[in-house]
Amino acid sequence: MTILPKIASFAEELTAVRRDIHAHPEIGFEEERTSGIVAELLASWGIEVHRGIGKTGVVGVLQGKGPGGRTIGLRADMDALPMDEQTNLPFASQNPGRFHGCGHDAHTTMLLGAARYLSETRDFDGRVVFIFQPAEEGLGGARAMVEDGLFKKFPCDEIYGMHNDPGADENTFSIKPGVAMAGASLFDITINGVGSHAAHPHQSRDPIVVVTQLVQALQSIVSRNVDPKEPAVLSVTQVHSGSAYNVVPDKATIAGTIRYFSDDVRDLMHARVEQVCAGLAQSFEVEIEAKVWQMFTVLKNDADLSEAYLKAAQDVVGQGNARVETALVTGSEDFADMLAVVPGAYCRIGHKGSVPLHNPGFVVDDDMLPVGASIMARLIETRLPL
Repeated sequence: MTILPKIASFAEELTAVRRDIHAHPEIGFEEERTSGIVAELLASWGIEVHRGIGKTGVVGVLQGKGPGGRTIGLRADMDALPMDEQTNLPFASQNPGRFHGCGHDAHTTMLLGAARYLSETRDFDGRVVFIFQPAEEGLGGARAMVEDGLFKKFPCDEIYGMHNDPGADENTFSIKPGVAMAGASLFDITINGVGSHAAHPHQSRDPIVVVTQLVQALQSIVSRNVDPKEPAVLSVTQVHSGSAYNVVPDKATIAGTIRYFSDDVRDLMHARVEQVCAGLAQSFEVEIEAKVWQMFTVLKNDADLSEAYLKAAQDVVGQGNARVETALVTGSEDFADMLAVVPGAYCRIGHKGSVPLHNPGFVVDDDMLPVGASIMARLIETRLPL
């Protein structure tokens, strides 16, 4: 493995930054402290800084030694998860109910490391746009930045992102060209029935009876409506109703998520959720309100740019540790909304640790910070050569 020497020289400083961000996590669209640290560091390195893109997003712009007209975007997410940390680390979260349990503190720090290196060397011909995105965890931060004019204010020819991966071997790089990660939709469904005393259920229109039927019907959409050759997932993740032993409630709610790899499957599943709700409402003489909406689009990596990313990574982790993936990932990533506007690619970097993402005991390996920073820096030098 060949970490860029200049990045290796300030690796301890990257660790200090990452641990500081980790100790003060902020959830989506609340990343005021984090974005302030990012903006201050970028400015201290002579990088042009723009704040408030997509509410709490930060954009840095850097011109290389060469006057070339091409521009490449590098993106990292900054938000934490709304959950408690259970790692007992000396730099564990100081904010109750807030935890960097997905490694976004590392993503932010790796991009800062690449930005510092590129600002000090500027051995590239063109321009780099450093995109620090808020609210990746289900709140649509990428979409917010795009709608706020991200690529109109800072046009990019290509854009790249990366994610840590505790499930992969240490210091490995993986990427899947083409369709790579699922699109995601969410649903909220409310059953409005008629309540009664539990001893007189015939006087009710029991929403609990309806909701048990509805959950089963929804779970059959994939198996009985979607073509078996098309991967898809529907998961009911919340069921709420009732408040007493002897009361039939008048309302029940459920919520969940849908995952898919094509717009056709998305449209089919959205329609079937609404149709199933309408049918059960008529059958049980209740009112069912169904709200279904897309949160993230399908993530598609450009094939040629995936190859370029792979080659840059090989310069850092070695040819044997950089590989092309073939398996689809049913997890979703809102960087897909940026890739829907600008061609690019999204990769994963393996690191030490066996606890999975979004687990209260998850720990990022700080040794990955100079690795990720070096890969992004080499990508710029190889895509924008002097």
